[in-house]
Amino acid sequence: MIDKFLKEEQDPKAVEKVYSRLVDLLTTGEEIIYIAVQKKPLVNLFPDCIAITNKRILFFTPANLGLSIKFVDFVWKDVVDVHTKEEIIGAVFSIKTTGGAEMGVDYLPKVQARKLYQYSQERKESERELRRQRELEEKRAESGSIQVDHPAQAVFQPSAPVVQQPPAAPTPVAEEPKKDELTEKLKRLKTLFENGLISQEEYNQKKLELLSDF
Repeated sequence: MIDKFLKEEQDPKAVEKVYSRLVDLLTTGEEIIYIAVQKKPLVNLFPDCIAITNKRILFFTPANLGLSIKFVDFVWKDVVDVHTKEEIIGAVFSIKTTGGAEMGVDYLPKVQARKLYQYSQERKESERELRRQRELEEKRAESGSIQVDHPAQAVFQPSAPVVQQPPAAPTPVAEEPKKDELTEKLKRLKTLFENGLISQEEYNQKKLELLSDF
């Protein structure tokens, strides 16, 4: 069942654990496309994992010494950027969302990071095309134009009087203070990491905890 997710030397135990959790999370019509597993250079007992489906991207982090696993997911329409950076040992794959949140995993085998980038770009392109189609449909519906197949046979009919409707009250825009608070906390956390005050692993763990709280 998981053999197709082990073609780039993924850790079978890590993939099996993520897969068993992931199948319970899938929605109608959702399919797993790829699973990548972190490979730390020295001790790799509890690796982080990234799973991609046709609807979202999920970051899995082991907790309680590997007895449980936590995850954060983002639907593709909220992902504005994906990035991969190859280093001497492995690669870093990260995403950025419309809300300004960032999530990433380091020490990924380079071939797996490339696959993540490839599939993520494909899903983003697909989401852009779907968004374009929806916008076209909305414009057609708003125009309300009627096409006449045979203009020469068209008979002019006086239009009915138009009844002016009072303008609809604008829909209040819901404020999202929690998202603003989350963004500020993520920025402060990133500053700590960039200044070398915390490690990459601590950065990822703290970021996962912040995202889980919201």
